[in-house]
Amino acid sequence: MGNVFRDKKKEVRVYFLILALTALALALSNNIFGNYFKDAYQVTPFQRGLIEFPREIPGILCVFMVSALSFMGDIRLSIVAQILSFIGIAVLGFVTPTFSVMLIFLFINSMGMHLFFPLQDSIGIALIDDDKQVGKIMGQYKGTFTAFSMIGGIIVFIGFRTGIFSFTTKIKHVFVIDALLFLMIIGLFIYLMVLLKKPLIKKKTFKSIYRKEYKYYYILAIMNGVQKQIMIVYGPWVLIEILNKKADVLAVLAIIGSFIGMFFIPAIGRWIDRFGIRKLLFADAISFIGVYTAYGLITAGFATGYLELVGIPVLLAYGMIIIDRMSMQMSMIRTVYLKSIAVEQSDITSTLSLGISMDHVVSIACAFAGGIVWGTWGPQYIFFFAAGLSFINLYVATRIKEKAV
Repeated sequence: MGNVFRDKKKEVRVYFLILALTALALALSNNIFGNYFKDAYQVTPFQRGLIEFPREIPGILCVFMVSALSFMGDIRLSIVAQILSFIGIAVLGFVTPTFSVMLIFLFINSMGMHLFFPLQDSIGIALIDDDKQVGKIMGQYKGTFTAFSMIGGIIVFIGFRTGIFSFTTKIKHVFVIDALLFLMIIGLFIYLMVLLKKPLIKKKTFKSIYRKEYKYYYILAIMNGVQKQIMIVYGPWVLIEILNKKADVLAVLAIIGSFIGMFFIPAIGRWIDRFGIRKLLFADAISFIGVYTAYGLITAGFATGYLELVGIPVLLAYGMIIIDRMSMQMSMIRTVYLKSIAVEQSDITSTLSLGISMDHVVSIACAFAGGIVWGTWGPQYIFFFAAGLSFINLYVATRIKEKAV
């Protein structure tokens, strides 16, 4: 990793380990919450949409939390985030609370997760000294994250297939293990703070973080909220609700997607450095349009009975879920784009936070609307809607100037 390893060898290694354990932790919780809601609380598609309120509101609050607590510095704030994630998942692991109480601790866990999202990228960027290798090194970060997501998927598959893990027992062992991982991450962040001896980015006071120079980044962040919410929530829900698939099947899809991503994501990083951000944004937009249109057609076939609920149609649905994972992994293009246009280095964390908040405002709206659309017109229209909106990504790609790449 060139200068990064020469100048910050131990710090970078520790951060790679943090990313690895974070990916593992998310694979053991965030990626399987849909099955948890179905098995432990028997939620309906409409309720599934409503659950996204306590899960996504932290994303809206993220910008205010990061701004208000910016005096702590990125590392200390990351520790706070991991503590919140630990508390939320530990309670859900050791007890099965009432539905309303579950939503409270789901909110706490989600608050920690969303608080760390902008910090994850800003810390990673701050550790990069060679501007000519930003894409490559960001690709290595994401590749490591994806590799351990795959390992998490394997653990989930084996655990649920063998009966070690279950969402119908009093203690949810998969969540207990997850809580222990968050404790380890907290310890590693404390160690990283000691190694660095000073904040990566100077402490900031609360200030306005909106800049017109970042308008296209904001649009991309908003579109990510639409696309992410529709496919992450309702994509798997087609498999869970219509095809009656369990956590082990979704884990296999996560394993396959992560395995491909181990090679695909670092390649994206190299492509950014080689071809530029503008061309990659074009590819990103086209991939979203294609995936959502195809998944909408497949879902329409399932909903109308035109397609069988076994065999090739199901495999095609699996394929779309996997391909969508590839598309979502291209999100780092937005982060590299932001770095390329940043007026000040200190803007990155606050702008990523604002982007996440914008993302989650539309995420909540899409979750609510998606449940209504599913019940009123049919699930396929959710995906057709996402495909149509993805043309906005295509428009933004045409507006990006090469000199900003």
